Amino acid sequence: MLVHSPLVGPLTWAPVASALTAAGVAAVVPSLLGVTDAAPPFWPGIARRVADAVAGLPAGAPLVVVAHSNAGYFVPVIVEALREPVAGRVFVDAALPARTGPTRIVASSVPDRLWTAGSDGRLPPWTAWWPDADVAGLFPDPGTRRAVEAEVPRLPFTYYQQEIPVPDGWDAGPCGYLWFSEHYGPKAQDAGERGWDVEHLPGQHLHQLVEPEAVAARLVKLAGRRR
Repeated sequence: MLVHSPLVGPLTWAPVASALTAAGVAAVVPSLLGVTDAAPPFWPGIARRVADAVAGLPAGAPLVVVAHSNAGYFVPVIVEALREPVAGRVFVDAALPARTGPTRIVASSVPDRLWTAGSDGRLPPWTAWWPDADVAGLFPDPGTRRAVEAEVPRLPFTYYQQEIPVPDGWDAGPCGYLWFSEHYGPKAQDAGERGWDVEHLPGQHLHQLVEPEAVAARLVKLAGRRR
């Protein structure tokens, strides 16, 4: 179960899903697009979207939840919402839930100028937050960038005002962390201190678009480990 950040769209996981399928691993990418169009809080809708997508996976197969970036905050409520046992939880260049809840989404990554950039209570698309040269370096080619940017939503300010529960026992099973960018090195260290398996595949934050086969292989490796 490949869960994309609410700041982007499902295309960010599509190449890895294809690589996993080619390797004989069933993969589903639930779309979270539009989930922030409802009234806050948004975490119940995100958890329901992922839980509903389980129908796209083989019945009885071990289920591994894989979350990229901001989706990491929602893993505890996703695990609670799923109607079957979760065999593993893997965070990919991702935010981590609080060790004890609730978790508040960190807004420090949002440049200050963006809070006054719009008059409708919504932020510009995530790829417009940074200099163009920095954004271009996240993608393998201009075509991929255009496709991904076409589905990037404008999040409401209230996205950064929500608190997400951390149900007891959500991390009772195997957990792992795969990090790409140096920015997420401290998160990987935190994951290691929690006793999780940690893997490093050097790259930028959307490295799953650049080396999907390598990312898929690391996910399979992490998912296959047991405490």
